[in-house]
Amino acid sequence: MRLPVLFVFLTSVYTLHGAANPSPLPASFQTETYVPLLKNKHVALVVNHTSMIKNTHLVDSLVKLGIKVKCIFAPEHGFRGQASAGTLVSSSVDEKTGVKIVSLYGNHKKPTPEDLKDIQTVIFDIQDVGVRFYTYISTMHYVMEACAENKIPFMVLDRPNPNGHYIDGPVLDTVYRSFVGMHPIPVVHGCTVGELAQMINSEGWLRNKVTCELKVIPCKNYTHATEYILPHRPSPNLQTQSSFYLYPSLGLFEGTTISIGQGTGKPYQCFGSPAMDWGNLTFTPVSIPGVAEKPKSLGIPCTGFDLTWYGAELCRESSQINLNWLILSYELSKNKAAFFNDFFEKLAGTAALRKQIIAGQSALEIKQSWQAGLDNFQKMRTKYLLYP
Repeated sequence: MRLPVLFVFLTSVYTLHGAANPSPLPASFQTETYVPLLKNKHVALVVNHTSMIKNTHLVDSLVKLGIKVKCIFAPEHGFRGQASAGTLVSSSVDEKTGVKIVSLYGNHKKPTPEDLKDIQTVIFDIQDVGVRFYTYISTMHYVMEACAENKIPFMVLDRPNPNGHYIDGPVLDTVYRSFVGMHPIPVVHGCTVGELAQMINSEGWLRNKVTCELKVIPCKNYTHATEYILPHRPSPNLQTQSSFYLYPSLGLFEGTTISIGQGTGKPYQCFGSPAMDWGNLTFTPVSIPGVAEKPKSLGIPCTGFDLTWYGAELCRESSQINLNWLILSYELSKNKAAFFNDFFEKLAGTAALRKQIIAGQSALEIKQSWQAGLDNFQKMRTKYLLYP
C-alpha cells in the first residue's frame, strides 16, 4: 500500500534538514522510521504543545498520514500547554481533529483499562528538561505501568535533553517518593526520556516490577555533550534557555518562602522575597492567567538577584546545581523557622539537605555527601545510554 504524499514530503524535508544541518533531530521528525509501525493500529498519544514536527503537531501529522489516533493523553499543563503549574486540567475533545483528550493530572494520573480499551499502541512524545521533579517523566512512568498491565506496546519518540550533559544532586530516598520524584535518581539525571524509560522498565521500578513492551526511537545527531536549544517552551514558566539551565537550582526554592520570579517577566531566572533588603533586582509578582495565577508574594515588592545572564552564559559550563543561592537566602532570612515548607523534602528527595543548610554546611560539604550516590547511579545509568 502506498503511503500518503504527506509522508513522503515530511520524510524528504526532514532527511534533507538533517543532512544539511547536523543539529539534533528529535525522533518525531523521523516519520519514515515509526509511521510504518503504526499502520492499521489504534493509537493513543501522550503529548503536549512540545510534540511538534517543526511547525506541525504530531497529532495533526499522524492524522493526515492516515494513522488511527483514538486518544490523546495530556500531562500537567494540558494538551496545548496553557495551564499553569498545579492547575487541574479536565478531559475534553481536540477541536482540530475531534480526538478524545484524557487528562493525566490531578486524581487521574494513570490511564485506566477503560481509557486503553481497543488501543494497540501508546506513543510518548514530550520535551523534558532532565530534572527529576519535572513531572512529565512521572506521567511517562504511570503510562508505562498501565501499558504493562494491559499488555499494550509503549513507544517513546525520544528528544534531546538540554541538561543531559551532567548529573548532580542527591539521589531520591524512596521514603520521599511523590509525583515530583518517583525514581531513585539524582535531581539532574542526565538521561533522555528514552534512556530513562529503559531504566524504569529494566530496573523494576514499575509497580509489582511489571515490564512493558518498550520501543525507543532515538534522536539523530545527538550526544550528551550536544547543546540543544529548545524550540518550544516545555511549560508556561520555563520560557528561555537561561531558565532551562537554572531550573535544577531554582526549582528547589519552590519548597521555601522565596519567590523565583513566577508572575514576572523572569520566571526561573531570578530569586527574591519581601524579606530581603539587598540584591540587584526588585520585582513584584502579579497574577498571569495560564502562567502563574497565584504566584508567591503576589502583589508584594521583592528584592533579590537577577540570574538571567548567569543562566545564559555560565550555567551550562558549570554543569552543576548551584546551592549557594539557596544557602544565601536561608542565611538572609529573618524568619528561619518558616523558611522551608513541607514540599522541600519532596523536591530534594531527601531529609538531609534541609538539615545540612540549617546546620550551616557549605555547598562543597553538602555536595560531597552526594558523591557516593552519584557514583552508583552513574554506573547503573551506563547500561541504558543510547547516545555517547
